[in-house]
Amino acid sequence: MFGKNIRMERIIDRRTGNAVIVPMDHGISAGPINGIIDMKETVNAVRGGGATAVLMQKGLIPYGHRTEGHDVGLILHLSASTNIGSASDSKVLVATVEEAIKLGADAVSIHINLGAESESRMLSDLGKISRDCSEWGMPLFVMSYARGPSVKDPFDAATVAHCARVATELGADLIKVSYTGNIDAFKDVVKGALAPVLIAGGPKMDSDMDILNMVHDSIEAGGKGVSIGRNIFQHRCPKAMTEAISGIVIGGLSVKEAAKFIK
Repeated sequence: MFGKNIRMERIIDRRTGNAVIVPMDHGISAGPINGIIDMKETVNAVRGGGATAVLMQKGLIPYGHRTEGHDVGLILHLSASTNIGSASDSKVLVATVEEAIKLGADAVSIHINLGAESESRMLSDLGKISRDCSEWGMPLFVMSYARGPSVKDPFDAATVAHCARVATELGADLIKVSYTGNIDAFKDVVKGALAPVLIAGGPKMDSDMDILNMVHDSIEAGGKGVSIGRNIFQHRCPKAMTEAISGIVIGGLSVKEAAKFIK
């Protein structure tokens, strides 16, 4: 556990225990979309804005991570699917904990979709990765969503709480879930999860204030930070947006105070 604790300190803010993680694994699912083509530029921008960690697939690490300036944590994503395929909700393992160690990663992440037809296999994969993380002292970040033919409302508070609890039950050290839309509902998610909960950014939003309000409300509800991709790396100024979000998550700023970074 001592090794895991050391690595955890590389992907979170040590003072607050909160995290601003910027996932950049979208290329497998969506292709070379805007914001993740010049990886060095994007990683340097979010690092300069105060991100505690970036997240990517193994093949991207040589193209963007730790290129200059101060450091930022590295999370290796272990699962994938494409939007071209007919089963995009069915994530499969494409890397291992051992590979993450060899690549110098500070943590690993895995994506599961409860309600998908392959839910049982994804849960089995998570169980295996969790065992490997315990063996090697590697922090485990689990992205847990409700997606599939049986899911009526993926933002329903009870459903999101269930997603979070599944991740904890199977060994997650950090959990990423969808935000439920209001503080009181998300408090129940956080309370039931036990492990630290981060919110997803979701699809690219039109309003900066909508993003900042969502981030602020999640922290008010007891959340421990964010894992936001497109709403940061596709922003007109990724560094400024990261600064604004980090200001709320780590600096304790109000939405009004944080918004000054992006005006």
